[in-house]
Amino acid sequence: MISMKKAKRALLGRSLKPVRIACINYAWESINDREMSQLTAALQKCYDKHFLPVWGYPVDLYVTRKPKATDWQLVYFEDALHKNMLGRHELTHRGQPISKIFVKALGEEPISVAASHELFEMVLDPMANLWADKNPNTQYAYEVCDAVEEDSFDVGGLPMSNFVYPSWFEPFKHPRGTKFDHKGTLKAPFSMTEGGYVIKKVNGRKVIKAFGSPAKRRRFNAEDRRGHRSEFRDPKGKHHPGRRASKRRG
Repeated sequence: MISMKKAKRALLGRSLKPVRIACINYAWESINDREMSQLTAALQKCYDKHFLPVWGYPVDLYVTRKPKATDWQLVYFEDALHKNMLGRHELTHRGQPISKIFVKALGEEPISVAASHELFEMVLDPMANLWADKNPNTQYAYEVCDAVEEDSFDVGGLPMSNFVYPSWFEPFKHPRGTKFDHKGTLKAPFSMTEGGYVIKKVNGRKVIKAFGSPAKRRRFNAEDRRGHRSEFRDPKGKHHPGRRASKRRG
């Protein structure tokens, strides 16, 4: 169990009380109740052991069908056309942060990797609206897994997403031996692996994606990105309208 004193360093004004995150399964064809419980327990273990000491922000994950009004949510859907797909991208209808995993769109990617990816990024940037300055003209989205998103490490027999450290968002020179990601693969701020990508804003307006390799670009472009949090940083991204938006259009 991680000491709360260690977590306190990075809380940045948040309460020491863990944020409750309701884990909700609508992907019944792909995840049964036992698998959902095992996955949620593994995510909690991974978070407490690996993510919390680096970033702070304690969380309490639990499986439920009826979240409380103050809960954040981590929701599993079969795909972006699921009947329970919410209309707003970054908040629940009660105004709390939400992340979504579309299981059928994952292909060969393990669900645990996608779930840990979304969990880590939601906690650090709940509204998907934070940017880090590399220089006066270029900002990088505050996404902690994208740059290393095809790398993983094992927790209790399940692969979990690699993630970057705070140093990755700092454009100055760092001492030798500084870690920029959890696996120690990256060697500089704002860098990425061959299987990673980054979202950049240039001159305060144009949003572009850069890829670690041509192969990664091809894989990325073949994905169904509707409903993914990264798409809402880009005005030209692929958005799923949701039930309410569809009804408004008649």
